Amino acid sequence: MKGGKGTIYKDMLSNGRIIAVKKSKVVDEGQVEQFINEVVILSQIVHRNIVKLLGCCLETDVPMLIYEFIPNGTLSQHIHDPNEEFPLPWEMRFRIATEVAGALSYLHQAASIPIYHRDMKSTNILLDDKYKAKVSDFGTSTSIDVDNTHLTTRVQGTFGYLDPEYFQSRQFIDKSDVYFFGVVIVELLIGQKPISSNRSQESRSLVTYFMESMQENRLLEILDPRILNKGQREEIIDVAHLARRCLNLNGKKRPTMKDVAAELEGIRISQRSSTIP
Repeated sequence: MKGGKGTIYKDMLSNGRIIAVKKSKVVDEGQVEQFINEVVILSQIVHRNIVKLLGCCLETDVPMLIYEFIPNGTLSQHIHDPNEEFPLPWEMRFRIATEVAGALSYLHQAASIPIYHRDMKSTNILLDDKYKAKVSDFGTSTSIDVDNTHLTTRVQGTFGYLDPEYFQSRQFIDKSDVYFFGVVIVELLIGQKPISSNRSQESRSLVTYFMESMQENRLLEILDPRILNKGQREEIIDVAHLARRCLNLNGKKRPTMKDVAAELEGIRISQRSSTIP
């Protein structure tokens, strides 16, 4: 399987354990640095919703990383190339969003050194055999000192997910990951790609399309029809309002990932209690 920064192979260890081997696409200093960075980042992390690094080999001509194998592909595949027999219902989408929010909150708050992912998107969210989320791909992530913000000379990330404030200032902060995550929530709600020529010229950006629809009170008209028929309209609307706050152009007005994770959990508990007779 081709990845953004290399090729990923499925293999088996002598003990029968299935693994994923990530092999660098090209051999250059920048690529090796990204692989080393990924080793450093993942060695600090133990979280059930973050892919587990099992080992690495940096002495070969092409560096390789060895991960636990995650069998059910990416969230992006399930949203945009759906299996008609398994259309990823809203309950599962909501749980995945909650799991990813918890993982990002852990990276920002609970890891030994705060870690910013810097490329959060649906293709970097893997689904295991029980369709639980596993955040992956930490090649561009950054560990930071608590007292410092991270200033970069080159903007990194994926078009359609990029925080406009980060794009202008070149300063990546925790609220930039919040913006990235907001785009993922909108993907889960609407079922469309972050950039699409199928929408009008003014609405090529999914964020613009979503924000305008929220402003005009047309959310229900643009939701993915696969999630609308399950009777969880209030929950979906609450999550959409949270996404809008995550996508605020002013980073200071966005919630933290800790707040986002707590609010998603609160929505889940509130809706569940309201459905109990």
